[in-house]
Amino acid sequence: MAEGTIKRLTDKGFGFIDTGTGKDMFFHMSNLVDVSYDELQEGQRVSFDEGQGPKGPRAENVKVI
Repeated sequence: MAEGTIKRLTDKGFGFIDTGTGKDMFFHMSNLVDVSYDELQEGQRVSFDEGQGPKGPRAENVKVI
């Protein structure tokens, strides 16, 4: 699993993870594990699997560390 920091959250149920590589990873609230979207905060550390969505790369199985 990769790790990163939540960079930005939107009010539409998705956000972006700073992966530390210069590229941000998109995630949707449907890909969260053991946490609700409302509990997330910018700056939190998370782990995730890199997956592929209909519009490109996305984070799947996102868990708070």
